[in-house]
Amino acid sequence: MVGVDGVPEPHTGWTFLTSHARVLASIADNHNVRVRDIAARCRLTERAVQKIISDLEQDGYLSHTRHGRTNRYSIDPSKVLRHPAEAGLKVASLLSMLARDEAERQTALGAPAPTVDGN
Repeated sequence: MVGVDGVPEPHTGWTFLTSHARVLASIADNHNVRVRDIAARCRLTERAVQKIISDLEQDGYLSHTRHGRTNRYSIDPSKVLRHPAEAGLKVASLLSMLARDEAERQTALGAPAPTVDGN
């Protein structure tokens, strides 16, 4: 549901994907995405997104370079997911699954599907 100001209302209750996975997927869809846009898409505050990006960078899943006033993010697809139950599963596999699902949802809605590399 979208609020009056066009920003999605926050979600309450548990979900299957973590906020970290959602932020990483948003960056995978667009490597130049703004924190504000990630926050809106993931239904998080900008401060929460900044903290998640910091976590992902600190552990080597993500890096960024400044281009003028914007950031260009780079994801390390070879990094292995952190939970022991996902031993051996790499970031690339997770993002591929999420991109396929997003492409199917967009096709069903008649919108153009995002590419895996975000371009």
